[in-house]
Amino acid sequence: MRIGKALGVGLVVALVAVAAVTSVTAAQRSKMIQIKGSDTMVNMVQILAEEFMAKNPNIPIAVLGGGSGTGVVGLINKTCDIANHSREIKQSEYEQMAKGGITPREFIIAVDGLSVIVNTKNPVKTLTMADVGAIYRGDIKNWKDVGGPDKAISLYGRQSNSGTYVFMQEFVLGNKNYSPEMKEMNGTAQIIEGILKDEAGIGYAGVGYLFDASGKVRSDLKIVDINKEKGAPAFSPLDKKAVDSGDYPIARPLYQSTAGKPSPDVAKFLQFVTGPEGQKIVEKEGFFTIGPAHQAQNDKNLK
Repeated sequence: MRIGKALGVGLVVALVAVAAVTSVTAAQRSKMIQIKGSDTMVNMVQILAEEFMAKNPNIPIAVLGGGSGTGVVGLINKTCDIANHSREIKQSEYEQMAKGGITPREFIIAVDGLSVIVNTKNPVKTLTMADVGAIYRGDIKNWKDVGGPDKAISLYGRQSNSGTYVFMQEFVLGNKNYSPEMKEMNGTAQIIEGILKDEAGIGYAGVGYLFDASGKVRSDLKIVDINKEKGAPAFSPLDKKAVDSGDYPIARPLYQSTAGKPSPDVAKFLQFVTGPEGQKIVEKEGFFTIGPAHQAQNDKNLK
């Protein structure tokens, strides 16, 4: 992901969405595809929407962030056509949908190696999954306990409406609470800004945020390798083979969901996103492309 686009993402995407609304006819506005949700996905999906609209100018799309929870609630309240979410739909959300007569269809459009990042002056290179969980729960409070300097650890994370927040809590923290000392940031860009200024900081970010405007891995952040247990081989979230195989342990699918069978226009967009052109954009933005099993399930959900 081009990190220059990540800064001020809410404002940028909102302005693009407003511009799209004002540049189309009333008839087009009435059938505009509304997409809401995950901040991890929002820039990637905005670029996908722009490329799709360049080829399909009669199908306007507005893309907004707000977190995975916002997207799923949009489906429940029928205020969006597609929900972006970087975590699975919760059972309680399925139940709310069922009450409204909604049977969601989930499409996996990319894979993310969720990345643990620290300041470049931090000498720590590797952490175990258990280390990361203990750090974010507040059980480990000093870097010296994981091979680093004698400095209190400064935690950066997301707010509770974020799919990344939920994924980390369930998958890494063992469904336990985050430390009350964690700084809850509005978006991933704010986490990164915090880490850049804080030598004792630790944060998490979607793999797409690890690239600069030229598509190269950022040199001003340190990406921590993760292993499943102490003494086991450690892997980087930048290693697609390790992500695909599960050797990199903090990986997750990224979803777009609809409230039932997609309309023809929505289906056309989803086919673009999961097809060769869309997947090239996914890869260019720093995320990983989907595999045959994901594509087969996506094709099934389109019918």
